[in-house]
Amino acid sequence: MLFYRLLVSLAAPFLLAVLVGRVVIGRERVADLSQRLGGGTGQPGAIWLHGASNGELTSARPLIEALRAAFPDRPLIVTANTLSGRDMVAGWGLCRVRARLAPLDLRWVLARFRRRWRPAAGLSLENELWLNRIVTSRAPVLAVSARLSQRSAARWRRVPGPMRVALNHLTRLYPQDASSAQRFVSLGLDPARLAPVLMLKKDAAQPPPPERDLVEFRALYFRPDTILAASTHEGEEAVIVHAFALARRRDPALKLILAPRHPRRAAAVAALIRAADLSCATRSRGDRPGPDTAVYLADTLGEMPLWYALAGITFVGGSLVPRGGHTPYEPASAGSAIVHGPHVGNFETAYAALDAGGGARTAADAQDIVAGFMSLRSAAAQADQARRAELALSRIPGAEQGVAEIVGRLGALLAKAR
Repeated sequence: MLFYRLLVSLAAPFLLAVLVGRVVIGRERVADLSQRLGGGTGQPGAIWLHGASNGELTSARPLIEALRAAFPDRPLIVTANTLSGRDMVAGWGLCRVRARLAPLDLRWVLARFRRRWRPAAGLSLENELWLNRIVTSRAPVLAVSARLSQRSAARWRRVPGPMRVALNHLTRLYPQDASSAQRFVSLGLDPARLAPVLMLKKDAAQPPPPERDLVEFRALYFRPDTILAASTHEGEEAVIVHAFALARRRDPALKLILAPRHPRRAAAVAALIRAADLSCATRSRGDRPGPDTAVYLADTLGEMPLWYALAGITFVGGSLVPRGGHTPYEPASAGSAIVHGPHVGNFETAYAALDAGGGARTAADAQDIVAGFMSLRSAAAQADQARRAELALSRIPGAEQGVAEIVGRLGALLAKAR
């Protein structure tokens, strides 16, 4: 742990400078910086649940609801790394749930945070395994739907000590898939601390899109003609736009909704679209796409259910570049046929089941993407693949049993601590 503590201490001045810079340019407020530094008014005895951002916290909402029901006398503090994640949880308006930005993984910041909240237990979602946060906790800490990619595991094997220490400070680890479980054990996790596989995102319910928006956009977007590029990253949009332009030459009826993972990149993505000589409308500017608009740049947050509902085909982003791929569960639940790239380690079990069962198509480059789009061109082909996807994913265990086990274990731990 000494190596990790030294590393984060050396990085701290640069990180603080970045955070102060965000305040200076107006991207964040002074109150946001205070939260990141562990400030603010707390409520002792809280259960602390942490997730990176919107996706992780949305998937954890059933768990949050179960915790509220099981522990009515305890507040819940839910932290996120991003403003959008924090604000989303705050917008749920749940009684006894306080949403905040997560404290930095610095010991003095964590001590400041804990003096205010004195958490009775902590739960950390997916790959949010912050080592100082784990080893300095005097309360039980559970890693929920924990994920460790092959790439991350290889990095930790170069300096295995800090991760081994942190893993064995965990009370319990619920892996997201069997491969992650094996990697955690290989890095030193005591198998006695390993719980059954738990995938929260499989059962995460998406809010229905606003009916008014559905009616408006369905008049413009015939679903079999509509392709969604969902949660794309830098390095992917150029390939996807090129592939779409090639496909549109073969079939001018095709339309693309392009939803970048980070809306702040909208200007760069719009430039790629213009360079491909494709007409474009931009959501954040209030542009209304017309009958001949080739690409709709959906550079907003919180509207993915609408785009999934409109698209007969979804290309899942984060999979052409080594980001591990984003969730296939959301497009599958909307009945949208799935095309994805080769980098899908974040949902390894799900994509393996989809590919084996004919519920998705893999594409490594622009030509593969075009072939995938054209093979799914008809409503019948899209419906057939969506049916196969539903069947393949239904065979993966759900989260209900795991959530019940977490609540029961927390109850025993909290009763023992009294």
